[in-house]
Amino acid sequence: MSKTESPCIRNCCLDDNDVCMGCFRTLDEIKVWSSLSDQQKREVLLQSNIRKLEDLTRRECLQQH
Repeated sequence: MSKTESPCIRNCCLDDNDVCMGCFRTLDEIKVWSSLSDQQKREVLLQSNIRKLEDLTRRECLQQH
């Protein structure tokens, strides 16, 4: 079984919702990362990727208007 690596890219800056703008994990997810199982980590990665896509979509919409 492979170990799930942290998505941290050392670009930590929290937005108003306590979501890191570097890895798109919430502050709570970051704090508990090391205690999560691989399955839980994969779920966090899925959620953070969804947040990242939502952020990119939001930015693109703002640029168009």
